[in-house]
Amino acid sequence: MLRNGLEPWHILVVLAVVVLLFGSKKLPEMARGLGKSMRILKAETKAMREDDTPADAAAGTAQSTAAPQQSADRPAVTPTNVTKATETKRPETTA
Repeated sequence: MLRNGLEPWHILVVLAVVVLLFGSKKLPEMARGLGKSMRILKAETKAMREDDTPADAAAGTAQSTAAPQQSADRPAVTPTNVTKATETKRPETTA
């Protein structure tokens, strides 16, 4: 029954519904926001992997009892809020 669950025409129907729901003007903005979110997620997962691997086995328990500090080699990733005020206005064209 679910052998061919996702066929090309299913994808076309889903895309058509998304365009109808959100409109063609909203889709690039949504894609831009998704891209920024993916970059932040990628940076955070990379930072977590770096934190999980021991930097120096000789440091032993001395560093593990100390308070966690921000690594000097990588800056903290802070999410940015993008508002309409910071975006450049495009001139509207009338057809």
